[in-house]
Amino acid sequence: MKAIILAGGEGKRLRSVVNDIPKPMAPINKKPFLEYLILQLKKQNVKDVIISIGYKGGIIKDYFQNGDNWDINIEYSEEGKSLGTGGALRKAGELIDGKQFIAMNGDSFFDIESKQLIAFHEKKQAVATLGLAYVETIERYGQVEIGNDGEITKFVEKGNSVSSGYINGGIYILTSELINKIPLGQVSLETEVFPDLINKGLFGVKFKSFFVDIGKPEEYQRICKEPVRLYSYCSEG
Repeated sequence: MKAIILAGGEGKRLRSVVNDIPKPMAPINKKPFLEYLILQLKKQNVKDVIISIGYKGGIIKDYFQNGDNWDINIEYSEEGKSLGTGGALRKAGELIDGKQFIAMNGDSFFDIESKQLIAFHEKKQAVATLGLAYVETIERYGQVEIGNDGEITKFVEKGNSVSSGYINGGIYILTSELINKIPLGQVSLETEVFPDLINKGLFGVKFKSFFVDIGKPEEYQRICKEPVRLYSYCSEG
C-alpha cells in the first residue's frame, strides 16, 4: 500500500523559531521532522511513499531524493500553487494505483499502527477512516465526535471547548475513489472534504497514543526538548 505525506505547508507560525524552510523540514535533534514520518512508515513496512510538496519543495527533494538512503521508494507531487490539503491530495492521488492508501499530514506525528486503521476501514467498507488522537485540551484543535459504530457524526470547531477529547490525528486510510470527488483548486481536507463525507462512509478510530503537531510553535519547542520520544516511536527493532 502506498502512502501520501502532505508536506506542502509553509509554516508561517514557525518563523519565530525556525528558518524559512518548509514546515515539515523543521529540525528536531538534527533531523527534519519529515524524516521521522518516513521512518515511522518504514517501520510499518510501507515502502512506497509520495511526498506532496509546495513551498520551497526543492529543499525536501534535495534531502530525500528517491528514498534510497532509507531503503524506500519516494515519488513527488508538486503543487505549483497552494492547493490546500485537499487539493494537494487530489493531485498526489494521480500517482495512486491501488484501491486504498494511507495519507498523513506532514506536520504531525501520531504513534499508531496503520494496520489497525486499515482493518477497521475494510471492515466498515468506509470511504475514509481517520485516526483520532486523545488530547487533554481540545480547545486548540477542534473535536471529532463519533457514534458507537465509529461513524463520525460531527466536527466541532476549535475554541469551543476546553475539555479533553479526540481530535483529527492527521493519519487516514482513504479509498482511491475519493480522489476524483475532491473539487479542483484550493480545498481543505479538514474543513471541506471530511465534513462533506458525514453520513457518507466517514469513520474514526480512537487512540490514546503519543501525538504532536509541530505547526504550533509551543508544540515544536516541546518536542525539541524531548526528541527521544520520536526516536523511540519510529526506531526499528
